[in-house]
Amino acid sequence: MTDVIVIGAGVTGCAIARELSRFELRVQVLERASDVCEGTSKANSGIAHAGFDAVPGSRKAQLNVEGSRIMESLSRELDFPYRRNGSLVLCFREEDRPALQKLYEQGIQNGVEGLQILEGEQVRQLEPNVSGQAVAALYAPSGGIVCPFGLTIALAENAAENGVEFHLNTEVQNVEKLGEGYRLTTNRGIFETKVVVNAAGVYADRFHNMVSGEKIRIIPRKGEYCLMDKKAGGYVSRTLFQLPTIYGKGVLVTPTVHGNLLAGPTAVDVEDAEAVNTTKEGLEDVLKRAALSVRALPSRQVITSFAGLRAHEENGDFILGQPKDAPGFFDAAGIESPGLTCAPAIGRYLAGEVQMYLSAEKKADFKAVRKGIPCMETASEEQRRRLIAENPLYANVVCRCELVTEGEIVDAIHRPLGATTLDGIKRRTRAGMGRCQAGFCSPRTVEILARELGKDISEICKNDPGSEFLVSQESENTAGGI
Repeated sequence: MTDVIVIGAGVTGCAIARELSRFELRVQVLERASDVCEGTSKANSGIAHAGFDAVPGSRKAQLNVEGSRIMESLSRELDFPYRRNGSLVLCFREEDRPALQKLYEQGIQNGVEGLQILEGEQVRQLEPNVSGQAVAALYAPSGGIVCPFGLTIALAENAAENGVEFHLNTEVQNVEKLGEGYRLTTNRGIFETKVVVNAAGVYADRFHNMVSGEKIRIIPRKGEYCLMDKKAGGYVSRTLFQLPTIYGKGVLVTPTVHGNLLAGPTAVDVEDAEAVNTTKEGLEDVLKRAALSVRALPSRQVITSFAGLRAHEENGDFILGQPKDAPGFFDAAGIESPGLTCAPAIGRYLAGEVQMYLSAEKKADFKAVRKGIPCMETASEEQRRRLIAENPLYANVVCRCELVTEGEIVDAIHRPLGATTLDGIKRRTRAGMGRCQAGFCSPRTVEILARELGKDISEICKNDPGSEFLVSQESENTAGGI
């Protein structure tokens, strides 16, 4: 029997696993997908929220401000992209000023630092492309942007380096109480554990309800996004929100840490917890509403679109900790926005609760620092020369749009929890995320994966099993010599 099993390897599950790895515990993470960061964590805005829009006194409010405060130091410790760029909540009507003032007062109550209400002309001095319809805005200089893949993968790699066991392609099918602990039935056999941490995203209610009479309900809330080319990346410097509605923060326009421009998301409740398809109507709605925030939105620069599902809980707050009737079962449920920002703080909180429950001792040899993959695109000329001298593969450009080299791809494959799929390479190196959207670099990336993993090309997948690139191979004669 293991000490702790974490269900789910999204940003929340990986943050909890990383914090648990500080203690003398055997920790396992079970993830149904072929990689970490395959669910909600891979399809969100990448915003490190300041914390002004969470209800004062709520879990969201407390953990948002805490997560925002520690994100910068964590990014240095674990070497993932983060930038404190500030955010603006735009008000378009004079009659809505009281709502803006309320948001300001709420932020002050939550402990957000540096908040100001700016007039429309002050806003346009900061952001010349903001719409002329904006009459005022709430300015939060502590807001930031982060790479959601980079954060999740960094947490997971560091957890693995500190002894956490990750079981990918392992789907939990049932959870049942034992006399002491829990039995988890999966597609890869039985796991028994003293403690379960439920970080299963849109499926968290399913596992909670298997062990507790205090039922919860998670509603998948779909959000669609449009991503624009780096040519549009400097269109705004700060994250632009619109005054929130009952469905969340509305459509935002923001730069990304990698230099793109992002608009979205929509907010539509759906029944299907796998409904991550984009729609014509949804994407048109994103661009239409984003155009309210900025003048002449560069929508012709859209290079891709995507959708994600938020785990919305009916009562609107995070569910953290043990149900009264299920000791040793710790929920991290209903983790929707600002869940990405809160994840490091959630990890600290729940790991502390588990540590007290199991009376675990701290490790003397915990490794707090992790070094990421060298990035040739952002490296100086001196750094590039040094990398190439150490490993000539760093001179072989594979992805021209993002300037990703063979050396970076090989590094991504052979790291702790290394990439085994094309999407795994994409999230770790950005190969395929540029303007051509993998149109040119995919064949070479697939070849490198096959070579480094010792597999046939026909075994290489885009993501999960069943997404193989090459369905069959025909001989030259059979194919007519083509």
